[in-house]
Amino acid sequence: MTTTSPALAATREALGPTLIRLQQEGEDIIVFDADLGKSTSARLFAAEFPERFFTFGIAEQNMVSAAGGAATLGSAVFISTFSVFAEHAFDQLRMSVVQPKLNVNFVASHGGVSAGEDGASAQSVEDIAVMSSLVHCTVIVPADVVEAAAVVEAAAKSPGPFYIRTARPKTAVLYPDGPRFQLGKADLMRDGGDLTIIAYGLMVERSLQAAEELASAGIDARVLNMATIRPLDVDALEAAARETGAIVVAEEHLVHSGLGAMCAQALASRNPVPMEFVGVENRYGESGTWSEVLEIVGLTSDAVVAAAKRAVARKA
Repeated sequence: MTTTSPALAATREALGPTLIRLQQEGEDIIVFDADLGKSTSARLFAAEFPERFFTFGIAEQNMVSAAGGAATLGSAVFISTFSVFAEHAFDQLRMSVVQPKLNVNFVASHGGVSAGEDGASAQSVEDIAVMSSLVHCTVIVPADVVEAAAVVEAAAKSPGPFYIRTARPKTAVLYPDGPRFQLGKADLMRDGGDLTIIAYGLMVERSLQAAEELASAGIDARVLNMATIRPLDVDALEAAARETGAIVVAEEHLVHSGLGAMCAQALASRNPVPMEFVGVENRYGESGTWSEVLEIVGLTSDAVVAAAKRAVARKA
């Protein structure tokens, strides 16, 4: 018997082709770049629509300020760089984009420690907290390239601002039959009654792997892909707490300030249950292959399994 390996693609690869398609279909899109358009795939748009593509070099603050101005003309503006460099322009995002609620969509590639060989200085472990602190900003991290394309399209067709984190490595395609993404809604990847694992980005695949291992141990795990982090799908979160009685949050981010902290805050006033957290524990990453770095910082399916067992044990 032969097995077919899953298709692999990086979520960052969705940006350029999706923007090209949307512009061809009649959307009014302008793209700004901060010298990393090849890596983010935004530069593909430049080859098709050079008059709608502007590069700013290594000047993220200028790019964001200009994007705010361009958005006042009515276009959907997309800007891109690495996620760690997005934080360089926090003040410009706050003042020139988010406060006036302009239609600027920041697609930030190489998110989390999975930037790998680029090293700790290029690995963002706090960007979800930073961007979620902005009052009117929608924050999304897609789980695969199919969902990433759907997220870019949703951002283009919805009022901004958006922050969309994509990743460097090629990972499994989890939605081979097409996207199920709904803005602001968690996606049920696997049902279960003993606990719920909530994840985003590449930790969704690891959470599904963990659920398979837990099943062999007699633990029935629900898995939710919480791609939209802000606004949080509190209804799905509360239902998970009520129906399964324990929750694990797995994320490629600092534990103390990411999705896990948001979920705990939401449940504290609604339906508190035992919770465990898998993420980056009070440290930065280091250089290595992306899978090596994930192993070093504890972002593995084994870590999710161990957290799930602790959460289920606490239900008693």
